[in-house]
Amino acid sequence: MTTTMEYHNPVLLHPTVDGLNIKPDGIYVDVTFGGGGHSKEILRRLGPNGKLFAFDQDEDALANALPDERFTLINENFRFIKRFLRFHGVKGVDGILADLGVSSHQFDVPERGFSTRFDAELDMRMSQKNDLSAYRVVNEYEEQDLRRVFFDYGELKNAPLLSRTIVEAREHRPIKTTDELKDVLAKFLPERIRNKVLAQIYQAIRIEVNQEMDVLKEFIEQSLEILNPGGRFSVISYHSLEDRLVKRFIKNGMFEGEPERDFFGNFSVPYKTIGKLIVPNDAEIKINNRARSAKLRIAEKI
Repeated sequence: MTTTMEYHNPVLLHPTVDGLNIKPDGIYVDVTFGGGGHSKEILRRLGPNGKLFAFDQDEDALANALPDERFTLINENFRFIKRFLRFHGVKGVDGILADLGVSSHQFDVPERGFSTRFDAELDMRMSQKNDLSAYRVVNEYEEQDLRRVFFDYGELKNAPLLSRTIVEAREHRPIKTTDELKDVLAKFLPERIRNKVLAQIYQAIRIEVNQEMDVLKEFIEQSLEILNPGGRFSVISYHSLEDRLVKRFIKNGMFEGEPERDFFGNFSVPYKTIGKLIVPNDAEIKINNRARSAKLRIAEKI
């Protein structure tokens, strides 16, 4: 098990928790517990009758559970937020916080296979209960499915060439490790853009392995159902795919298309945006490199 010390500083700690506008006796949910940084700050602002539920599907995070009777840690994927809150007798909450993407801890444990810095088995599962791994995506997916993953989730224009190269290479032997994958794709990784392209390739595979876009959509829709009127939704995203979904749902109450307008041309939306988009300052990025691409959006249920 891992100690809290190995988890890095939470990103945009105060703006994210400020965004929840915490009521001392309210019920709040931190759906990405990790090292517990955001949760500790929420508990600090709650009164004795307040409650905090946290979700984390990664078993490593269980070592960081907080010894506080107001706190409950649920070792499950936050796509099941509604089901597990109901199990605990909770139908409505006053605020939900999400710090999306991969935790610093997951990047820093080489054997998890998330980081471009280390050689490791192709894994990338946020929960070890998952059947689908990066190994299976790379070695078992049909070429057209690989193409979809790289194009949709990595936004890689050369997705067809990447996919063809992987399929041809694995005909000779399986691609088992991250270094072997880099070797297979070496011609697409010139030094000047190597890190950027590798990050896009890893992101694409990781999103597929963990079904991150489907999970995010399910979570956002359920969050609207369980937030009380006036409840706050505070979400940090790290890439444009996530941010686009969050932004569109806050604005329109849907992921695609436009809401229907009434006779007068007006349409009702479920949220009102609170403040402007918040990004980290240079000082925070210097302390925590993971923060460099973070975007925080805050909304209030109408």
